[in-house]
Amino acid sequence: MSLESEQRLATYDYSLDPSLIAAAPVASRDQSRLLVYHRKKETTEHRLFSALPEYLRPSDLLILNDTRVIPARLQVRKPSGGLIELLLLRPVSAGGVVWEAMVRGKVAVSTTLTLAGGGSARVARDLGEGRKEICFDLPEGYSDLNAYLERWGEMPLPPYIVKKRGGKGDPGDLTDDRARYQTVYARVPGSAAAPTAGLHFTEALLEEVRQKGIRIARVTLHIGTGTFQPMRGEQLSDHEMHREWFQIPAETAEAIAATRRAGGKVVAVGTTATRALESAARPDGIVEPGEGETVLFITPGYRFKVIDGLITNFHLPKSTLLVLVSAFAGCEPIRSVYEEAVRERYRFYSYGDAMLIM
Repeated sequence: MSLESEQRLATYDYSLDPSLIAAAPVASRDQSRLLVYHRKKETTEHRLFSALPEYLRPSDLLILNDTRVIPARLQVRKPSGGLIELLLLRPVSAGGVVWEAMVRGKVAVSTTLTLAGGGSARVARDLGEGRKEICFDLPEGYSDLNAYLERWGEMPLPPYIVKKRGGKGDPGDLTDDRARYQTVYARVPGSAAAPTAGLHFTEALLEEVRQKGIRIARVTLHIGTGTFQPMRGEQLSDHEMHREWFQIPAETAEAIAATRRAGGKVVAVGTTATRALESAARPDGIVEPGEGETVLFITPGYRFKVIDGLITNFHLPKSTLLVLVSAFAGCEPIRSVYEEAVRERYRFYSYGDAMLIM
């Protein structure tokens, strides 16, 4: 495929039987399916995710994104008595009481909204495109907004899951999502979406990885709702990449350097861990610790500086995530692998099955 074709958005379109969109996770996280793609041999294997340690060596390094999804959807009441929904996107103030939010419903600046359980939220500014700046006055008994959200918020499930369920799902679905739309190693609150490649890990599987001598390190990248936004225009260059905050701990940067010295492979769990690592890398491949915001859009032609392997789910057509995976493994190979996944009835998207690309 020519580089010109690789830069056209239409290249990343494909047809998918709606029945393959996973509306719920499998009963046991590590019993999801794993399609293994070997880049050099251009071959595939069909396994369960629990077989992952078989493909890693003691000299390898597995890097997780430890962001935690916050229950970012809030139902609030207008002065008229009607309910509207806030989807919290990111904190604006260091104290965490002023947030940028997507507002579903009409509400004017300076309006005071009533929170469930008491307290209020004032619309401070109109940011355009349905976004508002919201100032929270929390009810008594809540030390911060995260604590309030854990009690009153709902998980921000991807729109295609909500649509397939025919609405928001029954209370049982929503309760289960609090645990299952979250990795077992999530610890830093801040995401509006889960790093879905990590949803397949259990504590037992992570321990098996450690027992084999494979090192595990962490980065944090808070995923925004921009991850679900479709790309527009005809060329990849027409797309304006969403901004996301990330942090690379010093011990992770050191672990990557040690892995390089030992001749091991750096395997990123997810496109978000990949973006964080590649954003922090110098031209010579050295990863620098620290934090910042990234707008890195990885497209075909990009030279990967850090990762040697990638664990990822099956992504939406015409998405930045599918473009990143294609940049790593090649457009034509990924198109072929996706066609194979469809034939083999793999489950797609956030609650779906996984790929390992080595």
